[in-house]
Amino acid sequence: MNDAGSPALTKAAWAQVGLGKAHESARLHVLGQADYTDDIPEVRGTLHAALGLSGKAHARIVDIDFAGVLASPGVRAVLTAKDIPGTNDCGPIIHDDPILADGLVQYIGQPIFVVIADSHDLARRAVRKVKIEYEELPAILTPQAARAAGSFVLPPMRLTRGDAETAFERAPNRVKGELHVGGQEQFYLEGQISYAIPQENDGMLVLCSTQHPSEMQHVVAHALNLHSHNVVVECRRMGGGFGGKESQSALWAACASIAAKRLNRAVKLRADRDDDMMVTGKRHCFHYLYEVGYDDSGRIVAAKVDMVSRAGYSADLSGPVATRAICHFDNTYYLSDCDIRAAAGKTNTQSNTAFRGFGGPQGAIAIEYIIDEIARNLGQDALDIRKLNFYDKIDRNVTPYGQPVVDNVIHELVAQLEETSEYRARRQAVEAHNKTSPVLKKGLALTPLKFGIAFNVTHLNQAGALVHVYVDGSILVNHGGTEMGQGVNTKVMQVVAHELGVDLTRVRIAATNTSKVANTSATAASTGADLNGKAAQDAARQIRERLAGFAAKQYGGGADDVRFVADTVFANGQEIPFGELVAKAYLARVQLWSDGFYATPNLSWDAKSMTGNPFFYFAYGAAVSEVVIDTLTGEWKLLRVDALYDAGNSLNPAIDIGQVEGAFIQGMGWLTTEELWWNGQGKLMTHAPSTYKIPGVSDCPDDFTVRLFDNRNVADSIHRSKAVGEPPLLLPFSVFLAIRDAISAVGGHKVNPPLRAPATSEAILDAVSFVEHAVQESKAA
Repeated sequence: MNDAGSPALTKAAWAQVGLGKAHESARLHVLGQADYTDDIPEVRGTLHAALGLSGKAHARIVDIDFAGVLASPGVRAVLTAKDIPGTNDCGPIIHDDPILADGLVQYIGQPIFVVIADSHDLARRAVRKVKIEYEELPAILTPQAARAAGSFVLPPMRLTRGDAETAFERAPNRVKGELHVGGQEQFYLEGQISYAIPQENDGMLVLCSTQHPSEMQHVVAHALNLHSHNVVVECRRMGGGFGGKESQSALWAACASIAAKRLNRAVKLRADRDDDMMVTGKRHCFHYLYEVGYDDSGRIVAAKVDMVSRAGYSADLSGPVATRAICHFDNTYYLSDCDIRAAAGKTNTQSNTAFRGFGGPQGAIAIEYIIDEIARNLGQDALDIRKLNFYDKIDRNVTPYGQPVVDNVIHELVAQLEETSEYRARRQAVEAHNKTSPVLKKGLALTPLKFGIAFNVTHLNQAGALVHVYVDGSILVNHGGTEMGQGVNTKVMQVVAHELGVDLTRVRIAATNTSKVANTSATAASTGADLNGKAAQDAARQIRERLAGFAAKQYGGGADDVRFVADTVFANGQEIPFGELVAKAYLARVQLWSDGFYATPNLSWDAKSMTGNPFFYFAYGAAVSEVVIDTLTGEWKLLRVDALYDAGNSLNPAIDIGQVEGAFIQGMGWLTTEELWWNGQGKLMTHAPSTYKIPGVSDCPDDFTVRLFDNRNVADSIHRSKAVGEPPLLLPFSVFLAIRDAISAVGGHKVNPPLRAPATSEAILDAVSFVEHAVQESKAA
């Protein structure tokens, strides 16, 4: 590498992207100095709110007695639906989601009223003293019951290609069955919270832990019967989001704002963990009915799947989640003739919402489960059946929804992982172990992923940014993305530093604020760095071009020949410190700030036919997991994981590897330990850390190797990188199927174990019992 002071230095030899830079808030996190919404100093006179929740799954409210609530210490007001000055709705798409229930409750935990008191504790104590008389109505609680009753929040969807029925007739073999995959609580460390502060002239400042400040702005404005310009929403950072703060932070922002407007006082609404879990939606659980035809080699020739999710009582984002599930049923496999159906079942439970992967994992796990069965039926290694069905490079390379797969690297990626993980040798070792171990059985699985990157709704694929260069050469960046720990701020800072040729230490990120960058999309769908990085790059480029033009006038030469590298500007043989050039440009009245904008190109989607090019590109990956199970207790342990992920030209390999690791463990929790359980009355019983089990440190494998696949995005993404937020959550399919492989060993791999997810110890024992019974029946026959 050339010395930093050399005129020959170019960005090919110096960069601020592609480096493993520390998270911009890492030091603050470690020292406990990172400010979250609840850490912001409260303005004088701040009041606190709590929500009064329904105790019935489906009922009419006959009478409410607030006498005990109003008589409680410190209570300032009780507000109901009639006190909302504007629209009583916080639904993101369909307006079927009231902020406060008005006469009808549709799940246990639905907010009915708001209590405002002098402290958080007093508000929570008072809210419990309400007396409500209900007239109960029939309740639907499961997706299976919703399907049977024809109860849906939206019309069912269907995507077909070819002639599945005819293809089934030609298929020499068929596999048919059902699968249930449970939902998942986001379990962000920082719960839902909003702090509303009245401003002059009907203004409202809302400090909110949210992935979607613009949507919060719209909901609050509508609820208060104001224009959007009256409402400013700000989010510096979240203590986790995972999709749970995309649409569902709206309820909390709206309630805090309604109370603040009514009392003309600042009001904070912070959810207790139990209330948070009782009120908010989770990942959709899915129930599948499937049938697949395949030839004697294991190649799929026909596929049908009917998926129904537990949407909850309102639509929320269940439509887009179902769409993405349909578009990811294929995963990495070419399906020539298929019939893919999805429905969002209306149930009297929490209205389920976005969760990392947004339906993609629920779509893809079904085909992986099916391929696992095909391999067992044929007595083949599941990896070989997977490879046989992979998308090809030239033929067999168009998805069921009509998008060509032009960036397919799954063959190379899986081949590399197969070799580096020693898959074949370990398969033999697992089989040898199982022959001599009657109780402890090992399992091994390698599963791939293909994940589409972009919002399925085309107009959401846009972003804005605002970049300021100050006279001293320091830089402030505003963008529309939100930081939830995933590192989007760090990556955007790197992009801006690289574009202006300065060290990362010169760049600072401001809090996301709707008065700085307007009309933003949610930080979701793994698009945070893609969209906001491009927008910030656009803004920084404009500033750099203005400075280059100024430097050319000052020092001679052409503007195109001016280089910005390592805090130095190289112009016509001159070396000028970046800060010095900026100061001179200011005196010459050169504009030192700029807005930037980006809209993802070449996207299309026809929701009616469910065809088009909904994704900008695909991310790929694969993982090998090895487990051991105790067939007497159902206990299991993850022994080793080897994961390989395609992050393209990674903007920050350190952050990306961390994201893969985190997504893997989170996805493993979804498929193994995190069980949502409602009782017969529709009450969620797993609503606290005592009853809902996310993975702990002891659940992580001792041998956990994550590598990034050496690749360059064929799409013109930000520095040819690829998204890394959601796709790696599909990697722990390998854990679930390794557990199934271990159970299968009980019957000598002659029986397909009906394993449900999450694969809790109870689920594992149920599957083991099924296999043992099937073996006994076979011997008896």
